[in-house]
Amino acid sequence: MDSDITLAKPYLTGHYQPVPDEVTAHHLPVRGTIPAELNGRYFRNGHNPKPGDTPTHWFKGAGMLHGLRLRDGQAEWYRNRWVKTPALDGAPYVREDGSIDLTASVAGTNIIEHAGRILALQEANLPFEVTPELDTLGAYDFGGKLKTAMTAHPKVDPVTGDLHFFAYSPVAPHLIYYIASADGDLRHQQVVEGAGPSMMHDFAITEHYAVWLDLSVTFNPAETSGIPYRWDDAYQARMGILPRTATGPVQWFDVEPAAMLHVSNAYEDAAGRVVVEGPRLDRSAWEMSWKWWIGAPGYPADPVAGALQYRWVLEPGQRTAREEMLDSLVTEFPTINDDYAGRRNRYSYAVAYPGSGFDGVGIVKYDNDTGARLLAPTGAGRIPGEAVFVPAANATSEDDGYLLTLVGDRAGTASELLVLDARDFTAPPVAAVELPRHVPGGIHGSWIAD
Repeated sequence: MDSDITLAKPYLTGHYQPVPDEVTAHHLPVRGTIPAELNGRYFRNGHNPKPGDTPTHWFKGAGMLHGLRLRDGQAEWYRNRWVKTPALDGAPYVREDGSIDLTASVAGTNIIEHAGRILALQEANLPFEVTPELDTLGAYDFGGKLKTAMTAHPKVDPVTGDLHFFAYSPVAPHLIYYIASADGDLRHQQVVEGAGPSMMHDFAITEHYAVWLDLSVTFNPAETSGIPYRWDDAYQARMGILPRTATGPVQWFDVEPAAMLHVSNAYEDAAGRVVVEGPRLDRSAWEMSWKWWIGAPGYPADPVAGALQYRWVLEPGQRTAREEMLDSLVTEFPTINDDYAGRRNRYSYAVAYPGSGFDGVGIVKYDNDTGARLLAPTGAGRIPGEAVFVPAANATSEDDGYLLTLVGDRAGTASELLVLDARDFTAPPVAAVELPRHVPGGIHGSWIAD
């Protein structure tokens, strides 16, 4: 596609072309064998504007959920449903009187399960609860205790079951930290002092800390795409660590100018230092990727350009982080075995995009002990999405399990769910579930076991 001669938005064409309606299909064809232990639901969220709607930014499209029910080696059903929020019918985020409607969400970024509730998330708004069949129940505010927006990237502590999350804002207080118990009680709320008006899409937890990303993309009302954030060279990029069990204070560490949409993981090493890993964007990478997200002339072929895997080491008592590039492959949408969230993990996974000698799109596996990098075969000319790790029954190692990813062709004509063996990573997929329709390239998803 020659982006300089077409007016088409890249997030509305080809692999990312929205579907016009909701469908349900049963008894889906399967190639290979779905592991019998995969009993549950795979849900994935993404932006899918209604017919006739052309949002100014990829992230502003209405949220649509895609779900597959797997049980006893069968793919029982597929269904797709818009999240029925006020914004789907045109309700504005900012009311006429200038107040904010936290329910006017596109709810199009992520979907999680916690304390028996399934929540569709968008970081500027309240969560929206849906049923196991993806019907919308309504906005959820933790029994009236949540008065702000909620990040689309909460973290579950695998030991306690607590749900850690935050709200960020261009106006003070810029950052509020929350913890909900394993049974869904919102029991901790804390303003994080010293945070600025930066775009905090994600964060991390370790065993003892919450880790904040106060980086180079900051609030700027002059941005006309409808997402009012831009790169700011004058803003000192920082990462912060805040004790999870105390009221503070937060400790900030200067880092080189950077943006970071997603964290692979964070943990504390044997010396008590906090290690943070994930894809880092410099200014050029951020601005090139933003061109795709808004459909500006010169946008790249894919929605991610120039994001490279990095590691930061934050040593308590120091003022500057130590940072290093781990790999030159362009990656995004990192995932891990969530049983290792906040603890030292050996393996991580991500979507790899063209660059650094790689001309396709695929799923990459990193071995953080050896530095090895493996690419999974997901099909030439096809685009996989975020790979969700599902542990095997009676797993004996960190990577003993499966990766679930929705894959489609660039033309947007067919899609399927691939089941990859996370240990035998370069082998053909264990199974492929053929879907009844094209599924647009999306954002994040979850496996919800029975």
